Amino acid sequence: MKITGLHIGLVGPLPPPSGGMANQMQQLAKLLRGEGILVELIQVNRSYRPRWVGQIKGIRAAFRLLPYLIHLWQCANKVQLFHIMANSGWSWHLFAAPAIWIARIKKKPVIINYRGGEADAFFDKDFSWIKPSLCQTNAIIVPSGFLEAVFSKRGFSTCIVPNIIDLSRFSARTSSRAVSKTDSPHILVARNLELIYDNATALHAFSIVIKLFPKSRLTITGSGPERQALENLVAELGLQDAVIFTGRVNNNEMAALYHSSDVMVNPSLADNMPISVLEALASGVPVVSTNVGGVPYLVEHGNTALLVPVQDPVAMANAILVLLNDPAKAQQIRSAGLKAVQSYTWKEVRNRLLRVYENVLKKQNNFKTEH
Repeated sequence: MKITGLHIGLVGPLPPPSGGMANQMQQLAKLLRGEGILVELIQVNRSYRPRWVGQIKGIRAAFRLLPYLIHLWQCANKVQLFHIMANSGWSWHLFAAPAIWIARIKKKPVIINYRGGEADAFFDKDFSWIKPSLCQTNAIIVPSGFLEAVFSKRGFSTCIVPNIIDLSRFSARTSSRAVSKTDSPHILVARNLELIYDNATALHAFSIVIKLFPKSRLTITGSGPERQALENLVAELGLQDAVIFTGRVNNNEMAALYHSSDVMVNPSLADNMPISVLEALASGVPVVSTNVGGVPYLVEHGNTALLVPVQDPVAMANAILVLLNDPAKAQQIRSAGLKAVQSYTWKEVRNRLLRVYENVLKKQNNFKTEH
């Protein structure tokens, strides 16, 4: 399927900072343009102007929101369709909901691309405010069966369009490091330093692993408000010589980090379809993850990953040790993960997304589809 002559407004965050939604939006824009679709980017996290405004809580939101709303209004005069990358919390109220209503005022079709592992709790709290905006959308797409169930429970139908992994950027290494037992394993955590991602449990788990593998190393990527607390915990656990905080890492550097890793750990308290897990699978790195939200829709315990309860450092450490001590098990999980991740390439996902565009625009005559 190919849609020609289409001009869309793609709404959402862009790097920096890098993050799951920002990276997906940037990648999606590039892929859609490769299909001949004209894409207007409407960024919700543009830099503050003047820059010092970003340091002042209370007014900084207005300095970002007003230019965003003006840009939305202007783009609504040009585009035929809005594709809105949406998340839970204030991001919904400040950016997604206004985009929906501006689109409706301008009589432009709206697709909500909802993401985020906290959707159920967010809906429980604020659904009376969320529902009126959702009722104005033409389609809701979600990346996982987990979010499909969250919306279905509240009477909204959705279409699953998975997250996309770029296999030209993230691919399996050619060496055998991932399947050979080593006395100096490298463990990677690729989540931002926020409470929801529970890096602290990963540190406690690593403190158990290092007792059996004294030369092991842990790398934690990303940035966030918990860095000082996590550095304090590292010192408390006596892990200063074995733990590295990299800060923000770009995609090219991330690929190299995956290639140097023996196990990737995802310790999240809530999650939907973490891009870091997809990147690890594509890079041939066995994954240990908490069994939360959309993760069990993404990987299968014992087959494509090992899943553990949240905030259970002993279970997490034991799962890591299974992979380090049993190269055959690590190889089985690595091979199954490499096979499974093929379902998340653009080649597999594109028709699902383009079909949603086609269905939403079927009453209009200013575009053509080719099958």
